[in-house]
Amino acid sequence: QVQLVESGGGLVQAGGSLRLSCAASGRTSSSYAMGWFRQAPGKEREFVAAISRSGARTYYADSVKGRFTISRDNAKNTVYLQMSTLKPEDTAVYYCAATLKSTVVTTTRQYDYWGQGTQVTVSS
Repeated sequence: QVQLVESGGGLVQAGGSLRLSCAASGRTSSSYAMGWFRQAPGKEREFVAAISRSGARTYYADSVKGRFTISRDNAKNTVYLQMSTLKPEDTAVYYCAATLKSTVVTTTRQYDYWGQGTQVTVSS
């Protein structure tokens, strides 16, 4: 079991930056590959970024590639999502997720644990 708590969301102007954090407790976070997803009102939850257990491999949705960076600090049991050049269409609730799968995965059903989400709002 692992518990995930996101933080760092907020209101930012277009072009700005935010860094989200996901703190894991319980089982050691290095046992899990991690991902970030987001869900805008009226839309399905979508994949944003994922990182392998060691942090050596990362994968991004095309919509955020070059603007967002996922990273992790296993000593702190924390995963980060650095978001830059934010756009109004990035507005959503952002969720952290953990999977016991050994590879980087990108669909919601492949993740075993979820955080409660943090709101990111980008104004134009």
